[in-house]
Amino acid sequence: MPSLAKRLESVPASPIRKLVPYAQAAKKSGTKVYHLNIGDPDIKTPEEMIGVLKSWDKNPISYELSQGSTKFLEALTWYYHSLGFTFIETKNIQVTNGGSEAISMALFATCEPGDEVIVFEPFYANYNSYAALNGVKIHAITTTIESGFHLPSKKTIEKAINDKTKAILFCNPNNPTGTVYTKEEIEMLVDIATEHGLFLLSDEVYREYTYDGKTQVSLLSYMPKVPDQAIVLDSMSKRYSLCGARLGALVSLNPNLLAGVLRIAQGRLSSGFIDQAMASELVHVENQYIVNVQKEYELRRDALFRGLQSIPGVTVRKPEGAFYVIVGLPVGDSEAFCQWLLTDFRDQNETIMIAPAGGFYATVGKGKNEVRIAYVLNTKDLKRSIDLLRIALSLYNKTK
Repeated sequence: MPSLAKRLESVPASPIRKLVPYAQAAKKSGTKVYHLNIGDPDIKTPEEMIGVLKSWDKNPISYELSQGSTKFLEALTWYYHSLGFTFIETKNIQVTNGGSEAISMALFATCEPGDEVIVFEPFYANYNSYAALNGVKIHAITTTIESGFHLPSKKTIEKAINDKTKAILFCNPNNPTGTVYTKEEIEMLVDIATEHGLFLLSDEVYREYTYDGKTQVSLLSYMPKVPDQAIVLDSMSKRYSLCGARLGALVSLNPNLLAGVLRIAQGRLSSGFIDQAMASELVHVENQYIVNVQKEYELRRDALFRGLQSIPGVTVRKPEGAFYVIVGLPVGDSEAFCQWLLTDFRDQNETIMIAPAGGFYATVGKGKNEVRIAYVLNTKDLKRSIDLLRIALSLYNKTK
């Protein structure tokens, strides 16, 4: 019998999804599980998009263009122009199957097997998966809860650069920390990329979701300064609650890179025909939709933060954006605790599911007593979830 490829073992399990079998078993037994483990919002998708599905009459369902449908590309161009980035044209956009494919394409396009990409840990766990699939090594620089997970100094970052370093990959606003990088931090990364000849990969899936008057500073603002090096990775999933539509975008001014990722796209044929038809309606979605969603997430952030602060032994910094937070817990092993929540803990036949944070780090041992919480539930359910966490921690520490 032939043996499987060794490289298959290098692809890590998702810390967000690896405990799903325990959650499924709990629900099968009749337990209500509050899901705070995954960024799958309960916010409604815009009716303008749902209307496309309700009135669908095209048959058969055909392939679309590999770059993306003309209508969707024009809608994306309209969106970037509405943000003030009027230099973006349809030729600068590659439609992808979710932001995930945009990340994978960018890594494949910028790195040879064995090359390194600098990331700031904790980082979006699936960067590990995409790096492994593309033979790329993640070089993690640690940020800390004490600093609100903001970037270290330029000197610290430059120490991580070697002859194998090809790119810096960062997420702003950040998943999993909720950090929103300042203008000074983004300019520092642009300076480092310029001085050392590196690509900059900016994951901007949560662009609109910033709080306390903060605004996201997009790498698009600096793209004309570093046209061959700047790559923006985007998604429809969180902005319009279209997670299941699997649509994203890679944006660049580098014609050779765009030609290359189009060849990858041709190999996988196209993104979904119906998905793109639906998402093209973003041009008709009132800006108030985004404003209302941003306000709702800020309310949820505030409720979660106040609740977490009230639990003895919990360490947390107020997230500035996105809808995630890394939380320090008074436990020795957060993965064991997260599993125990699903297998052993119940209060009124309810429990919570949260993600152990170890999988959001590349450095072994980091995140051992931390979890990531996604505040994607309404405030009532969030408050109940916090109560469950409080009760669970009290019981868990008595039994250990």
